[in-house]
Amino acid sequence: MPPFLSRLCDALRPLVSRGARLMAPPEPDPGDQPFTPDEVAALRAAVPPDAADTIDDATWRDLLLPRYMEMLAPGTSIFGRQVLERDLRGGADDAAVAARRARIEALLDDPAQLDTLRHTLACLRHADIDVAMLLFADAQPARPRWVGALLWLPVLLMASIAAALLVSPWGWVGVGVAMYVLVMVHMRHQDRIGRWTRTLRALQVLLRACSLLDGSGNALAAPFTGRGAPAGRLSRSLDRSLLAASGVPGARDYADWFAAADVRHYYSTLGLVFGQRDFLRECYLLCAGLEADVALARHLRERCTWCWATRTGARTLALDGGAHPLLDEARGLSVALEGKGAFLSGQNGVGKSTFLRMLGLNLVVARAFGFCYARSAGLPPLPVVASMQNEDSLLGGRSLYVAELARARALLVRARGERSVLCLVDEIFRGTNHEESVSAAAAVVDELARHALVVVSSHNLVLAAVLAHALAPWRIVRGADGLTMEPGVLDRTNGVALLAEHGFDAAVQRKAEQVAAWLARQRRSDAGAELLAP
Repeated sequence: MPPFLSRLCDALRPLVSRGARLMAPPEPDPGDQPFTPDEVAALRAAVPPDAADTIDDATWRDLLLPRYMEMLAPGTSIFGRQVLERDLRGGADDAAVAARRARIEALLDDPAQLDTLRHTLACLRHADIDVAMLLFADAQPARPRWVGALLWLPVLLMASIAAALLVSPWGWVGVGVAMYVLVMVHMRHQDRIGRWTRTLRALQVLLRACSLLDGSGNALAAPFTGRGAPAGRLSRSLDRSLLAASGVPGARDYADWFAAADVRHYYSTLGLVFGQRDFLRECYLLCAGLEADVALARHLRERCTWCWATRTGARTLALDGGAHPLLDEARGLSVALEGKGAFLSGQNGVGKSTFLRMLGLNLVVARAFGFCYARSAGLPPLPVVASMQNEDSLLGGRSLYVAELARARALLVRARGERSVLCLVDEIFRGTNHEESVSAAAAVVDELARHALVVVSSHNLVLAAVLAHALAPWRIVRGADGLTMEPGVLDRTNGVALLAEHGFDAAVQRKAEQVAAWLARQRRSDAGAELLAP
């Protein structure tokens, strides 16, 4: 083709493509595909972050991050979910957070652009299988030597049929041999080919999104420029369109059974995918990252309370009006830490566990995405490790206290590591008697606080004095205007008062009050303050 014709075709191609999209009827939004947690975590498994930066499974569950992911990414494909999960688990550095903030702010400033990108990326939701392991981790299976000989099987089959009909009945032996080999090859590869067909469909969905975004004129789609044409060519190479377009009913099925066309297509496209894997990885990361940005911008557009968080030092934390996004009417609570961690006290049912989860989730989200759910925030970009939902195991033969010890040991190992962490501990060591609980908790928390920023809640108020050198006392107070955070230790418990509210008679209430008064006389507010202080 002459050079000027080539340049003319290149110039007209985007116009023709845009006109075709305008003339085509709009596609309905595909439904959300169900994916298991392991499938969503496949990108992180394929390209694992540094173990010192990763949020472990126990913390992931304790902070209710699976539920948060469901709220964060409705209508998002497997690709966008994998990027969101990877960043929540592993965090992002300053440069990545700043770049994402710029992209999200651009989307929030231009709702039309946000909606256009959302509709363009909707095709990704047709993917019903994970491809991250294929693109980033899996090795290419070896191609058997006999694949090239499959082309001769239909020739043998036709020749044997002709010989049986025209020459000798012995030709049917050749027919039987050819059919046996074809059936065995087909049956051996049936499951693999079925999964591979879905994988190719997911890859073609990625390539289609790249083609749609190339030349779209959207500023955030600039990285897709020049990828549309090679993406289209690769997508067509992965297809089996000739047999589908032949117009012969059942042509593809006949070709599969009598010529092993599906097996040959499997091995040929397998080689093509691994040969183009660098290009496919780029398409994956671009599409998944853009879809994650769109999901975050849509989420923030629907939120009333959120802010961009500034990054602080490892032992500095300031959260003003922090709220939990899973609670619709949560009152914002504020806390500020400088150098020391915090010992949190409060009456039963006042929300200490909820506060720890709120703080932990905001730390995780700010480290990954740069924003959090508060009026203003300065948060350290540290991995969070939590101990909040330890349980005994009947089948495992492990008591609650043993489970708590195992989790506390895991926190201590992380705290003593090379990378700084932030530890959240709720009701530490509740699985043993009061004296041993206080003793073990004081020792473990004191050691944790030497290496990490620690926020711990407990009903054992004597710990506040024992750990005063390492943890600043904070309490949650219920007032006329709701809950507030303020410095200090709880001065009035309500465990005994709740007896009457939950149906116990006056005699039980009176006995409990007598014992509580006796215990109060046995302790002083400053008892134990000198035990562990340096």
